[in-house]
Amino acid sequence: MSRQTATPKPKAGRNLPVAIGVGVGLFVPLAAGLIWAPWFFTLLIAVGLGLAAVEVHRALLLKGMRAEIRPIVIGTVVSVLGGYIAGRVDLHISAVGFAAICLAATMLAALTSRLFRGADGFIRDASASAFLIAYIPLMGVFVPLLLAADHGRLRILIVIMCVIASDTGAFAVGVLFGRHKMAPSISPGKTWEGFAGGVAVAALVGALGVYFLLETHWWVGLILGALCSLGGTVGDLVESLIKRDAGLKDMSNFLPGHGGIMDRIDSMLVAVPVGWLVLHLALG
Repeated sequence: MSRQTATPKPKAGRNLPVAIGVGVGLFVPLAAGLIWAPWFFTLLIAVGLGLAAVEVHRALLLKGMRAEIRPIVIGTVVSVLGGYIAGRVDLHISAVGFAAICLAATMLAALTSRLFRGADGFIRDASASAFLIAYIPLMGVFVPLLLAADHGRLRILIVIMCVIASDTGAFAVGVLFGRHKMAPSISPGKTWEGFAGGVAVAALVGALGVYFLLETHWWVGLILGALCSLGGTVGDLVESLIKRDAGLKDMSNFLPGHGGIMDRIDSMLVAVPVGWLVLHLALG
């Protein structure tokens, strides 16, 4: 009788080599696009946000809430790509104005589409559409708005650096000193000590980033990093609540070793509008 050797399961149920490969495969085109071809970077973001909207839509279906996903996906892609174009081509409308019009049109299209399925559950389904539009495209349009600003690519880079620094700092400090659970019923691994560490590291990275890359006051970066860290934490907790309410471990298995797209962008999705606001008020 032959002896079979059981293959050890990877920690946290993830296949580490696959996760690393997928991570690198995502990072390289995004980084290359941001540095050399911002239009390509924006296209990838638009497609990713459209797929993320589908993931959240499927989670809402598990709760009996049916958003009008087709007009929402179209509106998401058009809002992001159109916002980028409006920031570079004279369309007699600002990128902010174009994004606002697209989002309003997306909501109108979703409501119109739902009319044809009758009155039963209309309020529930319309609420699902409104939530999805506010959660995905409304947050996502701040990517082209950041790009449209002076030194837009550097602004986005600094915001990304702040979020990564926040995650890294929170993890390291939480592992070493974490004692007090932040939200045990939502995300058992988060601690207040880790949160404080994430804010501190993000603030430091933000200060260095704006001082050396944007050549402005370091204290702007302190505020930017701290608020991006806070926004990223909120984004992570919100997505965790959606998954818990829907009974999901991951939003999907679209990204092997990582879960769904929303599992990768939940923090960034909220941090980008925060970063845009801080830099807009500080630098214009």
